[in-house]
Amino acid sequence: MAAFDIVPPETIREGGATDAYFERTVETLEHADRNPHVTAEVTADQFPTGAFEAFAGIEDAAQLFDGRNIDVDALAEGQLFDGGPVMRIEGPYLDFARLETALLGFLSQASGMATNALRARRAAPESMIVSFGARHVHPSIAAVVERSALLGGFDGFSHVAAGELLGRDASGTMPHALVICFGEGNQEVAWRAFDDAVAESVPRIALCDTYSDEVDEVLRAADALDDRLDSVRIDTTSSRRGDIRHILREVRWELDARGREDVDLFVSGGLGPADLRELRDVATGFGVGGYVSNADPVDFALDIVAVDGEPAAKRGKLSGKKQVYRTAEGGHEVALADREGPAEGDALLKPLIRDGEVVREFDLDVATDRAREDADRVDFDATP
Repeated sequence: MAAFDIVPPETIREGGATDAYFERTVETLEHADRNPHVTAEVTADQFPTGAFEAFAGIEDAAQLFDGRNIDVDALAEGQLFDGGPVMRIEGPYLDFARLETALLGFLSQASGMATNALRARRAAPESMIVSFGARHVHPSIAAVVERSALLGGFDGFSHVAAGELLGRDASGTMPHALVICFGEGNQEVAWRAFDDAVAESVPRIALCDTYSDEVDEVLRAADALDDRLDSVRIDTTSSRRGDIRHILREVRWELDARGREDVDLFVSGGLGPADLRELRDVATGFGVGGYVSNADPVDFALDIVAVDGEPAAKRGKLSGKKQVYRTAEGGHEVALADREGPAEGDALLKPLIRDGEVVREFDLDVATDRAREDADRVDFDATP
C-alpha cells in the first residue's frame, strides 16, 4: 500500500521541504564560495495597518531552527501585530536558506487560524466554544488547527490524536451517524445506548435534529434521559436551517415550560463570528469548524534586509534591521533597531534562538492569556 502524501518531519528539519529555487540558490552560492552574514525578517505588512492578527506557529519554527548556526528574535506566541517584522534571523545565509518555505508555512497557516479563533472568541466572550474544524484539513496538521483554536481562546476541540500531542482531552459526544445506526423513530434508543455506554465523565449532550423537528427531538431527549441530560446540540445544516435563532428560542421556551432550565443549548454547523454574536444570548455554547480550520493564511514573506551589516532590500521592502514596539496607547510601531524606540514602548522582538539553541519556553495557556490581554490592549476588531 502506498504511503500517505505526508512530508516526514525529518525532511522538514533537514531543509528538504523547500522550493526548488532555494536548492538552486544554495548550489550557486556554494559554487561561488559566497555565504554572506545576513539579517532577514518575516513580515506581512511593512508598516502598521490597524488590522491586527495573532502570531502563531512559533514553537514549530523554533524546532526547525534548533541546532542551526543562527540567532533568531521573534514576537511571543499569541502576540498581536499589524505590520513590521514578526521574526528576525541573523547568521550565515546558507545555514537557513533552505528553511524559508517550511518556516513561512508554519507561521502563515497557524497565524491565520489563531486570528480567526480569536475573532470567534471575541464575538462570544462568555460562551463555551469548541473547535470542530480538524475534519476540513489534512490529518497531519490537525494538531496545528486545535492548538491555534486554543491559542485564540477556544475552550476545547474534537480531535483525539491532536489531544494526545497537545496533552489535552478531546471533546465530543455523538454524530448523526450514531443516531441513524439505530434507525428512524428510535432516537430514544440511541440516546439511552449512548448514556449506558460512555464514561460518567462524558457530558450527556444529545444531538437533536436527525429526523424530526428540533423541538420534538429535544423534548423526547429530555424525557428519555431525564435529569442525566446535560445539553442538547442543534446542528441543522444551512440548507434546512431556516431562522436558527427562532428555532433556538422556541427550543428554550419549550424546555423551560417543562421545568428543564437545567438543559443547555449547544449549536454547531457553519458558524462564524456574526452567527455567534447573533446567537450568544440564546445558546450556551458553540462548535466552530471551518471558520478556523479554513482560515486564509497570513501572507508572510521572508526578506533579507541587511548583508554583512549594511542595509539591503529588494524594491518595496524596508531595508535595515528593525524592532517593533507596543506603545502605552496600544499602538504597534516599527523602528530601526539601532534607533531609540517610542517612549514607554515595549520591544516585542525577543530572543528565540541564540547560537543555534532554543532559549524560550512555550506555554499554551500563557500564550492564550497573552492573546486575550493584547486583544484588549489594541482594541482588536473581531469582525472578519
